[in-house]
Amino acid sequence: MAEAPYDPDNIFAKILRGEIPSHRVYEDEAIVAFMDVMPQGPGHTLVVPKAPSRNLLDADPATLDALFTVVRKVALAVKKALGADGVTIMQFNEPAAGQSVYHLHVHVIPRFDGVPLKPHTGGMEKPEVLADNAGKIRESLAAG
Repeated sequence: MAEAPYDPDNIFAKILRGEIPSHRVYEDEAIVAFMDVMPQGPGHTLVVPKAPSRNLLDADPATLDALFTVVRKVALAVKKALGADGVTIMQFNEPAAGQSVYHLHVHVIPRFDGVPLKPHTGGMEKPEVLADNAGKIRESLAAG
């Protein structure tokens, strides 16, 4: 089955353009990281390139280099900020793999021993919880 073209009106493209609010924790010339509004665990962060691509399969290699450099930086900050025991990194490509938003993105989820992930189809997190976790992650990133 042929892949659909990139849709510039997907929710992440709208977030990148500032049309939909987000709790951003990181931004540079190529990448933005923000809190997932339906987190699978506290501190669940999304790392998203500004360059348009549906997923890893059609992304420019330079985009991937920038993306995964920031994924590592954010993963370290998230782990420290939330006092996590580990970090799960997930990335989905096409519907059969579980992709539901068709703009390349990577999930960074702090993990705690003995605590399972919540389903991603769960409810929206309270804005104050997202803001609090975003603040902790920004502080951790600033501290290096």
